[in-house]
This record gives sequence, C-alpha cells and structure tokens, in this order.
Amino acid sequence: MAKAFAAPEAGAKFEEIQFEVGELGKDEVEINVEHCGICHSDLSMLNNEWGFTQYPFVGGHEAVGTVAAVGDDVKTLQVGQKVGLGWHSGYCMTCNQCMSGDHNLCASGEASIGGRFGGFADKVKAKEAAVVPLPENIDVVSAGPLFCGGITVFNPMVQFDVQPTDKVGVIGIGGLGHMALMFLNAWGCEVTAFTSSDSKKEEAIKMGAHNVINSRSEEELQSVAGKFDYIISTVNVKLNWDAYISTLAPKGRFHFVGATVEPLDISLFPLLMGQRSISASPVGSPVNIAKMLDFAVHHDVKPVIEQYSFNDINDAFERLESGNARYRIVLSW
Repeated sequence: MAKAFAAPEAGAKFEEIQFEVGELGKDEVEINVEHCGICHSDLSMLNNEWGFTQYPFVGGHEAVGTVAAVGDDVKTLQVGQKVGLGWHSGYCMTCNQCMSGDHNLCASGEASIGGRFGGFADKVKAKEAAVVPLPENIDVVSAGPLFCGGITVFNPMVQFDVQPTDKVGVIGIGGLGHMALMFLNAWGCEVTAFTSSDSKKEEAIKMGAHNVINSRSEEELQSVAGKFDYIISTVNVKLNWDAYISTLAPKGRFHFVGATVEPLDISLFPLLMGQRSISASPVGSPVNIAKMLDFAVHHDVKPVIEQYSFNDINDAFERLESGNARYRIVLSW
C-alpha cells in the first residue's frame, strides 16, 4: 500500500488516502518520492480549469526520489538511483515526434497527473523513458521544480537557438520567470526583467537580471523599443502584447510559456514589418531535461523554494494561491 494526498472533488482540500500501486509494467519504474514541487498547473488541475481532471485527484509532476523497483525490460535505471519525474509519465515511442527526439510533443504522451496518481504520494510509477536520472551534486530538495518550471523556460532556449550574445527579456518574475532569469544569465545573455512589482526589482537583479523595466510604465517600455532578440512571457494573464512586441528587434522572437487562456490580441504589421515571430512551447524532452539538469549543476542554478511537509499540503496550496510564494513550493516527506 502507498500513501497519497488526494482532492475528492474540484477545489476541495487534500485528504490522506491509501492506494494500491498496482503491478509494475515491464517498461515501468516505481519511485519512492522524497520531494515534490507544487506547480500552478497543479492548482489548475485541482480546480478542473482545463476540463479533464479526474477525481480523486492526486497532483504532483515535479517529483524526485529513489528508484524502488524496475520492470523486467528496464535497462537504463537501477534500484537505488536518484531520479526525477516531470509532466509526462510516458510516451508512445513510435510517432514521428518521439522518433525525432521531441517526446514532449507526442500526441499520446501520458500526463503524470492526468488519469493517474502523481507525485503527491510516497510512491509513483512511470515509464522508463520519462524518468530522468539526477546528476551528482545536484541539490535534491530544490531539484523538483526544474522538472516542470525549469524545463519550460530552458527548452525554448535550446529549441530556438538563443545566443549568449542575445539581448533577452523575461516577463513575470514568479515561479517560471525567476528560473528564466537564472538560466539566461548563465547562458551569457544580457537579461532584462519586466515586472509590475517594485518589491521584486532587487530580487530580480540578484537572480540574474542586468536591467529591470516597470511593465506598467509606458515610458520605460518605449525606452527599450526594438532592443530584444528574444522575450519569454511566463505570466498567465492578458497583457498589452503589442507594447511588448514593439520592444523586439527585427527578427526577434516573442515566446509564450505562461498558459493564458484568453485569445491573443496582436497586431500583424509590427510582426510583418520587422519579420518578428511568435511561438509557444510545453515542457521539454527527456534529453533536454537531462541537458538542463547538467547545465544547472555546472552553473549552480537552483530554484528559490519554500519547503513544506506533505502533511501541510493544504497550507502550501493556500500559499501558492495567494501569489506570495518565493518562488516555488516543495513538499517533502
């Protein structure tokens, strides 16, 4: 038997439950969870904002722990190995996307918290291909948020060949944005943070921003018109997108990773005349997750976390929902 914290219905408090882990598949790995990050996506799933949550809901897709058992066909992982599990718990391994190394784009990819129990438990199962070994010397307690928030901001840096000489902007200095500052600074870029919070200015500079722009100031936005080669938006609210696109240099890219659900109001001509691009992406492939983890260790990139006991999961979710967390929350057994 395993223990988990489950919400019985949309918006409900988490309650402790017992469940059977079930028989281990030949290509599956069972993980003893030690720590698990809480992502805003867990909150969205708890409230069934995306319409496919199944209850009882056991969230958690930023889990790290130790391999407890492996299936008969598992070849790359061993019992006792430290590993992590992110948004996906499995892939089809046969489609064009999987065969090309873009597993995160697999149409049949299995969500770790979609139709199955995730990492808010002391045990979790996943396919071998989705489980990524932790490199030596990584801080295990803070590693969980890298498996969703971290790879979400790191993946487009690799996918779109962001250069260390690029001038880049980060919109929103929160759970995703603070990691984007760290990664882009370590990548070698000149980094500008866009934030509406004066209280985050000093923190943004400590985390890697060379400059900070008050996103509520039209004058400050105009002062950087045509400057940026790459801007990443990590917010999940509607903004004046045209104002930000005007700060892109010719051939610049505006990239969305924050899951805003409202339609984008964007004018065509600023894109057309400057040959600018708009794009978006979800998490990343296991290969890029491993690459990100190695990069994080090499450059000492660690998410800023607040740590809670699993027994205090409801307090942790209240903290997340308040918007005051600095900057990711991690549950620990």
